[in-house]
Amino acid sequence: MNKPILGITMGDPFGNGPEITVKALADRAVYDRCRPLVIGDAAAMEYAAKAAEKVSGISVKIRSIHAVGEANYEYGVIDVYDLGLIKAEDIPGSAENPKPFGLGATALGGEAAFQYVKKVIELAMNGEVDATVTNALSKEAINMAGHHYSGHTEIYADYTKTSKYTMMLAHEDLRVVHVSTHVSLREACDRVKKDRVLDVIRIANEGCKAIGIKEPKIAVAGLNPHCGENGMFGREEIEEIQPAIDAAMAEGIIIPEKKPTPPDTVFSKALGGWYDIVVVMYHDQGHIPLKVKGFVYNKAEGHWDAVAGVNVTLGLPIIRASVDHGTGFGHAGDGHANELSLVNAMDYGIRMANAKADA
Repeated sequence: MNKPILGITMGDPFGNGPEITVKALADRAVYDRCRPLVIGDAAAMEYAAKAAEKVSGISVKIRSIHAVGEANYEYGVIDVYDLGLIKAEDIPGSAENPKPFGLGATALGGEAAFQYVKKVIELAMNGEVDATVTNALSKEAINMAGHHYSGHTEIYADYTKTSKYTMMLAHEDLRVVHVSTHVSLREACDRVKKDRVLDVIRIANEGCKAIGIKEPKIAVAGLNPHCGENGMFGREEIEEIQPAIDAAMAEGIIIPEKKPTPPDTVFSKALGGWYDIVVVMYHDQGHIPLKVKGFVYNKAEGHWDAVAGVNVTLGLPIIRASVDHGTGFGHAGDGHANELSLVNAMDYGIRMANAKADA
């Protein structure tokens, strides 16, 4: 098998992305499954490598390159497509900059993180990388830098000229896709319309097939308590969601319930194996159950045992998987960041790239 090239963005250079990337690529098994290429700045990766070595004993080298063709993909040496936006003196905590890490969102960090994403999209659209994997950026920081997007998903949609797309969150066998994401709850309710719900059901079906599920079983969550109780608590299920379900089933899409499923039970059923994916109506309806399952805090020891979960943008002409957590500005640079979510995202990128190559 020709191992896919994964373009991995470093995320905000002042967040946890560089360190998480170092830790994830310190595993030899990664290089047995793919050819990883970091898109970012070598100076930030050098600092992260030193922090990871100090705390975890990880020993890797950073190699700066300026074209995909220059990469060696050699275990123990991380190839960094170096955009040269961050210098050693820009990094808090470095010998050149005595300021401590944890300064939060900055225009410099936002500009750099945005340019990493823009570059990896360009490489994927040109066929130079087979899948893209993104570390966390700060929405505040990229807006401070003048790039007015609400997140990665919208950047990808814009630069790939995609109009019909959605976010899929996944942790193990629990997967959700969203009718809306980064809008107010009031606006999210207004966006529950038949055409959009139907588009998301179709995208969910194709997204499952893209990771090797041949006959996906899909649940569609209701918007209102008890799915509106026949109109007593709202009519969206009757007027918008059910017509979308009927249209999807007429196309041969498998929706076992044949109707909206109450949101207070749909995730328990999904965890029980009833469905391969759940179509949810708004951001928190999907994010909360995924993070309750994937984020595990060790109260006794005062740290996260797991920060797991993957964010995949479906409907794009290129593959994009991402960590499902933020930049962690408050703890960045101390060598303790958890790489599990990035490892999971890389796994999804590899699986989707291989499935696309075999199609």
